[in-house]
Amino acid sequence: MSIDPRQFLNDLYDTAVEAVSARKCMPAYLPKQSAKGRTLVIGAGKGAAAMAKVVEDTWPGKVEGLIVTRYDHGADCKQIEVVEAAHPVPDEAGRAAAGRMLDMVKGLTEDDLVLCLITGGGSALLSLPGEGITLEQKQALNKALLKSGATISEMNCVRKHLSAIKGGRLALACAPAKVITLLISDVPGDDPGVIASGPTLPDPTTCEQSLAILKKYNIDLPDNVRKHLESGAGETPKPDDVRFARNEHHVIATAQHALEAAAEKARAAGITPYILSNDLEGESRDVGMVHAALAKQVAKYGQPFAKPCVILSGGETTVTVRGNGRGGRNAEFLLSLAVSLQGTPGIYALACDTDGIDGSEDNAGALYTPDSWTRAVDKGLNAKAMLENNDGYGFFSGLDDLIVSGPTRTNVNDFRAILIL
Repeated sequence: MSIDPRQFLNDLYDTAVEAVSARKCMPAYLPKQSAKGRTLVIGAGKGAAAMAKVVEDTWPGKVEGLIVTRYDHGADCKQIEVVEAAHPVPDEAGRAAAGRMLDMVKGLTEDDLVLCLITGGGSALLSLPGEGITLEQKQALNKALLKSGATISEMNCVRKHLSAIKGGRLALACAPAKVITLLISDVPGDDPGVIASGPTLPDPTTCEQSLAILKKYNIDLPDNVRKHLESGAGETPKPDDVRFARNEHHVIATAQHALEAAAEKARAAGITPYILSNDLEGESRDVGMVHAALAKQVAKYGQPFAKPCVILSGGETTVTVRGNGRGGRNAEFLLSLAVSLQGTPGIYALACDTDGIDGSEDNAGALYTPDSWTRAVDKGLNAKAMLENNDGYGFFSGLDDLIVSGPTRTNVNDFRAILIL
């Protein structure tokens, strides 16, 4: 068998991303056009504009509405307005768009249909602070959470209780219109209420849980923000609220879909795939060490899988930032893998975010090959020191092994593939 490992791994990534694209996943879930009333399209996320474009291209009647997406993630929509804003730290453009969206859905009737399009990134993009909380305070809290090592579920629990639009509040503003929410999941476990902090889904979490999360990660709060949570002013609508009764939601694309598509691509190339998990969490460097140990066991002993094979996994790891280097969680995962493998023959790996953006950098991720270690030594790159400095971007940039795909306009989190020949 003769394959180009680099091309093979890149092809797996491209196949995974295509499988969870809006154009591939959405048409089967679009509802029938309502005979009466307006059809309003709203939503937020890195892939929300691409989803809105699919609606415009396939919907038989008139649509209107407003979508918020990340800068440079827009789409050429004619009827649905697309606003671009900042991610992962919110800005004024996102705050203003969220306010306009709430105003837009006021006064709807039972005959109206609201189609809400949600993908990962919506929490930051749809940032409308709760009463008495400033955008600057939300920005500072977002930065602290991103550096803390908190999971996406924990971060979004906090965000819901400091918001005027997330945690189901947007759906209540649409009532009594029917709301159908289509979601592309970027969260481990695919809980629809966690994706983009669930603006149209009821929320079982509480202000008390939010306070516990902030305490867990030693995040200081301004007095007004703490009072907002302690008083219960930030409490969200719960699952027993009758105003959610008519609504529907459908998770239309997940990490599992992406992994299964990549697995099929591998089989077609004669490489046996093994899907390890679709929802791995934990520190990126720890997950990298575990993957490296598994890969070495396969390479040396043919256990628990015979080679040639490719080990696939998804989910969302985290990085507790201690250094001042550049690098998202996928670059950190691969750098940890490189430190553990130190050039073990026959092992290649790719780790990328399916949205095309690794953290807040300009790359999707990176590629590791058996000669990465020796090439790094030749170039004076100290992998261990760079890992301690959270500088995965710098390491793989120095090797010219960053993967730059540009925005993919979808998002089902991390995609990892380890090829063992």
